[in-house]
Amino acid sequence: MAVLSSALLPGEQARSTDPGESGRAQSVLRQQDGYVPALESVLIQAREPRGQRVSDDPQLRTAVEDLADSLRRTGAVTDVRSPLEPGGQSLISKDGQSGLVTFQVAGVLDEVKPNYDTAVRAVEAVADRHPQARMAQAGDRSLTVAVDQGIQDDFKRSELISLPLTVVILLVVFGSLVAAGIPLLLALTTVAGTFGLLQVVAHWVPINSATSSMVLLIGVAVGIDYSLFYLRRAREERAAGRDIVQALQITARTSGHAVVVSGLTVMLCLAGLLFTGLDNFRGLTVGAVLVVGLAMTGSVTVLPALLALLGSRVDSGRIPWLSRRRTAAVESRLWSAVAHAVVRRPLLWGGVAAMALVMVALPAFGMRLQDAAVTDSLPRSVATVDAAIRMQQAFPGAASPARVVVWNTSGDGVDSPTVRTAIDDLRRQITGSGGVLAEPLAVVKVDRALVMRIPLAGSGTDTTSNQALRTLREDVLPATLGKVGGIEYAVTGRTAVAYDFATVLNNRTPLVFAFVLVLAFLLLVIAFRSLAVPVVSIALNLLSIGAAYGVLTWVFQDGHLTSVLGFTSYGGVVGWLPLFMFVMLFGLSMDYHIFILSRIRERWTATANPRDAIIGGIASSAGVVTSAAVIMTAVFTVFITLSAIEYKMLGVGMAVAVIIDATIVRGVLLPAAMTLLGARTWALPRSLQRFPGTSKPAGPDHEHLAQPAALEPTH
Repeated sequence: MAVLSSALLPGEQARSTDPGESGRAQSVLRQQDGYVPALESVLIQAREPRGQRVSDDPQLRTAVEDLADSLRRTGAVTDVRSPLEPGGQSLISKDGQSGLVTFQVAGVLDEVKPNYDTAVRAVEAVADRHPQARMAQAGDRSLTVAVDQGIQDDFKRSELISLPLTVVILLVVFGSLVAAGIPLLLALTTVAGTFGLLQVVAHWVPINSATSSMVLLIGVAVGIDYSLFYLRRAREERAAGRDIVQALQITARTSGHAVVVSGLTVMLCLAGLLFTGLDNFRGLTVGAVLVVGLAMTGSVTVLPALLALLGSRVDSGRIPWLSRRRTAAVESRLWSAVAHAVVRRPLLWGGVAAMALVMVALPAFGMRLQDAAVTDSLPRSVATVDAAIRMQQAFPGAASPARVVVWNTSGDGVDSPTVRTAIDDLRRQITGSGGVLAEPLAVVKVDRALVMRIPLAGSGTDTTSNQALRTLREDVLPATLGKVGGIEYAVTGRTAVAYDFATVLNNRTPLVFAFVLVLAFLLLVIAFRSLAVPVVSIALNLLSIGAAYGVLTWVFQDGHLTSVLGFTSYGGVVGWLPLFMFVMLFGLSMDYHIFILSRIRERWTATANPRDAIIGGIASSAGVVTSAAVIMTAVFTVFITLSAIEYKMLGVGMAVAVIIDATIVRGVLLPAAMTLLGARTWALPRSLQRFPGTSKPAGPDHEHLAQPAALEPTH
């Protein structure tokens, strides 16, 4: 039903609005009867520099003239400007060796794509006729096409790599085709159902292209995790001699309870992103909450029904050399030994592990948040990116200039002699701006509004570009257009959108952190009826996330492992990533904590010996936690293979955090902390006794605790 729900509400979907001043400019343009035509630029240089100016080099002059004439003859473009024509001095670089031919793509919206393609073919034909001249095109349309194509290619690549890799891991974990297929089936149907529901939600909440990748990532990871928790516990109970009904009843009270608590925690933590107020995060949050909710619901409803239907046939299609060891209920000899060592000397091992993570986290204190420009995000092997980089070097800001939108407050047309005079004053102000701004590339009338394109110094998202943007907004525009009565203006563009996004995000981040931390604390108090458990869990999560931040900074900001991971450092970390990672990891890491803590408390309730309960809980949960961590790490690692640096950062940060959480935190820090606390781990002060929840864990009593008849030690 969820998959087919997209057909219920046909029609136009909601559009996102940029934050801050950029959003004001965007809203004004949407009210106009028309649109801003795409501006494209073609850089012309000698392939072998001869030290001559463009205007003095006969070969370059011929190439420039041929290009301008060819573009005009296509009928697909308008406002062709050449550096060799009157008024074209600003289209010659400072050193005089590079020229810029600019044009706007003509036609209504339906004609933009074919007209753009026609213009591209014309540029390529001219380039073929003049091999001695380098012609590199970049601009509004070409950069957008490059980004969209990169996202599509990355999404396809992630599907092709992640799904086969997940299948192989599941076969190793379960040792049979049917058992391995169940988690994968649940994950894929969960993702498909979420995509269907998102088509309905998209009529009210803007859904961008990145949401699909995130839904696939989260859906596969969480869907398989929850299935693993449930399926492995059911197998343990069957191996202990119980029939299918008894096994599923105990599994529902133990792993089923842990899945519900974990799912609700993840969903509510993800909801913290809504406090940012950003449209980009609204769609992403809705998609993530839906896919986690469907995975949780399917794990406690569809999965037990399927297991009851299959019975012993769940182990059909066994794989030789794997099936015997994987169908037995086993405890991990490795993690049991680690837990024994930690429990004997908790202060030593816990202190060493904590100090190690603190050392790894230290680089995070120097983290510089900076969004990646298109030229930073995609590799230079993309022709448009290479063109934009070359253009940036010769004409700073020309590839993606700022847009100044001017409109009349009365709703009438704004184009008037007074406004044009103010624009001339603006040109003079730009001349005296110290080089951080360049002369407008174009002034376009869009219905009742005017749009100016003004190049900004810098890469587009760095400190130089942001300073140029502030100069334009706070100094140049108030001194010119700001003196004209009855009009308003707003600055948008790639630099302005990134700057406004970062400003809003930085202001709202403390709210998100506070919401997630307080909510996680309350949920864990209710789930475990303990004050120490939530404090320890939150502290350990913060430590592992801090370590992941440190690795992220060391690798991508400081530029280590560039050749191995295939990226070029631009000296920063994507601005939205730390907050997104915090929310995601805080939710997902609860999977392991809740599952392990549930196992430990089961044994503590049964044996009343805290140390034995810790060792038994760690050892018995090791198989499923390790399997889940391997799958989740594999899914995140796939993102490292993608082309965009944002995805590489996400993959490295998430994979490192999961590895740390499933090894150092699970195997050392958690048992060390619980050993030091002893019975106080499960104590709840009288003042908190009124909290809702159960006084005993949702698990079997002592006599129902799963005790496999033949327990094989394994790694």
